[in-house]
Amino acid sequence: MIEATLAYRLLKASKAARPAIWPVLADVGLHPGQDLLLARLWESDGITQSELIARIGVEPPTVTKALQRLERAGYLRREPGPGRTRTVHLTEAGRALQAPVEQAWLEADALITARLSEADAARLAELLGRVTG
Repeated sequence: MIEATLAYRLLKASKAARPAIWPVLADVGLHPGQDLLLARLWESDGITQSELIARIGVEPPTVTKALQRLERAGYLRREPGPGRTRTVHLTEAGRALQAPVEQAWLEADALITARLSEADAARLAELLGRVTG
């Protein structure tokens, strides 16, 4: 019964992507999830910590801890912003992670879509976009 649910199949597909992504993250010293935070910064470097939290939809303490780790690793720096805000800026080392991390995600995509036609893969992406908002 459980195996026939869409939720189960989504979870299984998610697990199938991990082997392509996690080793690359580990090689560059990232923990799972930190790549998603960095991806927002690759799009909008210098945003406030509050904006970053809103964009990734993760609890503030989790983001703060991730930012502290990334800052200690030399991938970003946080600076005082207007009022009580802090802005988050990538370092050169943080920008250099973009190519290998994005390549890992492309490889994960290839693993997931290997048995699908191009049209089926596009349709699946569209449907998942609707499911995840």
